[in-house]
Amino acid sequence: MNYTEASPLAESASIGFTPVPSNETTCENWREIHHLVFHVANIFFAVGLVVPTTFHLHMILLRGLLAVGCSLYIMWATLYRCALDIVIWNSVFLGVNLLHLSYLLYKKRPVKIEKELHGIYRRLFEPLRVPPDLFRRLTGQFCMIQTLTKGQTYASEDKTSVDDRLSILLKGKMKVSYRGHFLHNIYPCAFIDSPEFRSTQMHKGEKFQVTIVADDNCRFLCWSRERLTYFLESEPFLYEIFRYLIGKDITNKLYSLNDPTLNDKKAKKLEHQLSLCTQISMLEMRNSIASTSDSEDGLHQFLRGTPSTSSLHVSSPHQRASAKMKPIEEGAEDDEVFEPVSPKAFQVHQLP
Repeated sequence: MNYTEASPLAESASIGFTPVPSNETTCENWREIHHLVFHVANIFFAVGLVVPTTFHLHMILLRGLLAVGCSLYIMWATLYRCALDIVIWNSVFLGVNLLHLSYLLYKKRPVKIEKELHGIYRRLFEPLRVPPDLFRRLTGQFCMIQTLTKGQTYASEDKTSVDDRLSILLKGKMKVSYRGHFLHNIYPCAFIDSPEFRSTQMHKGEKFQVTIVADDNCRFLCWSRERLTYFLESEPFLYEIFRYLIGKDITNKLYSLNDPTLNDKKAKKLEHQLSLCTQISMLEMRNSIASTSDSEDGLHQFLRGTPSTSSLHVSSPHQRASAKMKPIEEGAEDDEVFEPVSPKAFQVHQLP
């Protein structure tokens, strides 16, 4: 039996490949330039890759240009090259880019905020660059809009717990008083119980030491305090935003205590002020204000912003242990709220 070994060149010729001699150059005769569609596709690829990342919509533009380039490649391979492999690969690339482009466009969709909440977003959250979708998550899961008619009570001193909720007034006006003495008003786009929210971060189980009554038909946005706290722990950015907003709101309330005639327009002018007393318990501030004078006339003079305001004892944030606060009882006198302490334990400050 004669056995003849087949040569590699003969085997390649039998399966349809043209043998290329190893001692000759493979590019002696260059083919003609490809069709214009091929070059336009590569131009789209090049433009997409050189889009600067500092451009706001650079990822959307990149994916869009890559998708157009892949489409032109498919057209070129189908009409002018008849190359199935090029069509398949570019179809895969086109699908990936279209999916990513759809996701990016979905994220950039305009988020619709409820008309009733649009005011607090524009006034409080938008200047701090809170995205609309994040604000919608904040207001759409664990909060509700509630209503109070004129004369209804939001919180009663020594009765209502401060651990349940945090609210922002949307419409109307509320009046804050202490044992029948007017302290200040609350206007739209202001927190209703920000001082109590700040104080309960240090002490749990406290009661409101002021009475808050609707002075008009009011609507307010109300969060469950426990669920809001858990949500803010998972969103560090919003946590810092809330710290700033609550501190600023407490500052505005302190200005209102010194000037009870402060209205909503004047309060807007104070928004650029930094929070001066965010480390001081507002409950102590309100009670120290109410207990400053020994008589009813002195208290009224203080609340009217007369020169008796200079007698306000405000402890420095670094000396917060200077006064111990007793639990307020229903029949307790104003001058019995604080225990007697040494005069050196307080510093006297003139309120602006």
